[in-house]
Amino acid sequence: MSNFDWKTCFGQLLTDLHDIGQSQWADIIRSQLIQRFDENPHGDLSRWQSALDSLPDIPGATSELNTSAISLSSETPLSSSQQHMLESGLRGLMPWRKGPFDFFGTHIDTEWRSDWKWDRVSPYLSDLSGRRVLDVGCGSGYHCWRMLGEGAKRVIGIDPGLLFMFQFLSVKRYLGEVAVDLLPIRMEDLPDGLELFDTTFSMGVLYHRRSPLDHLLELKGTLRPGGELVLETLVVDGPEGYSLMPEDRYGQMRNVWFLPSCDTLLRWLDRTGFRNVRVVDVSETSTDEQRSTDWMRFNSLQDFLDPNDPTRTIEGYPGPKRATFIAEKP
Repeated sequence: MSNFDWKTCFGQLLTDLHDIGQSQWADIIRSQLIQRFDENPHGDLSRWQSALDSLPDIPGATSELNTSAISLSSETPLSSSQQHMLESGLRGLMPWRKGPFDFFGTHIDTEWRSDWKWDRVSPYLSDLSGRRVLDVGCGSGYHCWRMLGEGAKRVIGIDPGLLFMFQFLSVKRYLGEVAVDLLPIRMEDLPDGLELFDTTFSMGVLYHRRSPLDHLLELKGTLRPGGELVLETLVVDGPEGYSLMPEDRYGQMRNVWFLPSCDTLLRWLDRTGFRNVRVVDVSETSTDEQRSTDWMRFNSLQDFLDPNDPTRTIEGYPGPKRATFIAEKP
């Protein structure tokens, strides 16, 4: 059995959902958490819990959520013992892929400079103040914290990776009951036609879905009428109607299915019922944005590109290019 206390961890979220008339979804979440943590716990759960529990207590922690690194600080400097405990516990939650973070002076240089993506996307967003926000495939929750920093009323991230959840909780343990949660569930675990969120983000997910149109329809179902979709995904150059389907792997990733052209994805969004659809950014992913670090010591983008032609993947496909789309639900 797991020693992870999910009832306490998600208790406030479940209460909040009941309070806004989402009792049915709260009951579904409770069933999913029982299955995930009580009936079929992950083999590394105790190890990750031990790492989280080993982080030192630091009363009066404050946060800065509107800077490149999600930063925690304290008026009183940490002792050398606290610093050692902090870094040891955080390293017990490696690899850190999405960030960066700064825990009381311990800087976590993550594989991805997720702040660069936020800087590209944020100028085009509707004001997040007072909005309910869903972040699909949120990883460690870096962008969830940025959304909260922009004034969102409630942020819910979903990602099935349990290590990501513990990385998220390592931040939240110092901030208490703030209005952001990370649920370890998949997109397909959400109820159909939820229509709860003012803004839904899906960044770096679409190309992992066998049926991209179904994913777009699922995202649409999470939004209230008039809500905003923020979609970021890998794209390729080409005319409307063109989409690359890799033969096997793309950049050493097996689970990549469709890389559309921008015009093709605009058509997909139009056909799935979105309006006011536009491309707001197209950027090539560099080895400065995604790379191995001391906090993520496995292979990264530099190992997935052709060593003789870094504009192409090791399989010979065009190198990673990402585009961000904004659309509205009628």
